[in-house]
Amino acid sequence: MTDVKSNGGVRFGHTELPAAQQDALRKATKIEWATMGFLVVTTTLVFLVLGNSQAMKAAWIEDLLSFLPPISFLVAARMIRKLPSENHPYGYHRSTGVAHLVAAVALTVMGAYLLVESGLGLLKAEHPTIGGIELFGNTIWLGWLMMAVMLLTAVPPVVLGRMKMKLAEQLHDKVLYADADMNKADWMTAVAAIAGVAGIGMGLWWADYAAALIISTSILRDGIRNTRGAVSALMDKRAMTYDDTEPHPLGRKIDEYLRGLDWTRDARSRIRDEGHVFHVESFVVPAENSMPTLAQLEEAREACVAMDWKVQDMVIIPVAELPSEFLPGATSGGEH
Repeated sequence: MTDVKSNGGVRFGHTELPAAQQDALRKATKIEWATMGFLVVTTTLVFLVLGNSQAMKAAWIEDLLSFLPPISFLVAARMIRKLPSENHPYGYHRSTGVAHLVAAVALTVMGAYLLVESGLGLLKAEHPTIGGIELFGNTIWLGWLMMAVMLLTAVPPVVLGRMKMKLAEQLHDKVLYADADMNKADWMTAVAAIAGVAGIGMGLWWADYAAALIISTSILRDGIRNTRGAVSALMDKRAMTYDDTEPHPLGRKIDEYLRGLDWTRDARSRIRDEGHVFHVESFVVPAENSMPTLAQLEEAREACVAMDWKVQDMVIIPVAELPSEFLPGATSGGEH
């Protein structure tokens, strides 16, 4: 598959990214590849020192699951560059949402599995043991290696997560945001695993299962939150900010602009978030029931598209009154 470019610029479908977003995409791609390289090393190290610790097993599985968001981002970032086709007239932007959902469901299922497995181990009072290992001619407690490995894996994901968070906002990328959010909390997994291993060393067998429960609960929480967000997006929830904390301000900005035109009496828009870009439908009530000219409609449309690079498709529809069946909560006078 080849990238779709124009004059050297990267496109999402037929939307050419501004220079800042092109730079953010390049950085995000490099960081996700770096993340996977780091995960290859850490999952290998954790696997080598797993022992019988349930907390270490949970931490290792979380590391394996951490491959899903970067892979989802990289695959989706390639797919969405394809131009719309006859079979996909809206483009391939939904691939981001599909990738987000797949990763989220995997997190949810594995988190639930680990939670049940750890809980059963705690109820059965199974006592895990950690033996010794020969290293450079000396026998040392494997627990020391476990804790050392977890310390090594604690800090880099936090740094990577903070870098990804800034780029997620620039690209309006919810998969990248979900990945960053998970990375920022990875230090908790390392601390929990270290506490569990130390508990075994001090004779507190239950500490290992308690740590595993904390880790599996964290995985399950991430999975449920991301599944909820991914499903809502695929069901055409109103366009939200990249972190899903509030409605995207672009809708209000477009409505205020359209209402301010001398040939409109009222206007209201609905915005569909396709993944990175928006599809906007704006309903306008012409002033004095006079139909606007094609030139006026085109000028208004171009002005709205210029407001934000994410506006990929936009239609302006003159109507006698705002259609409440399409715009729940719409009232005369522009209040919503």
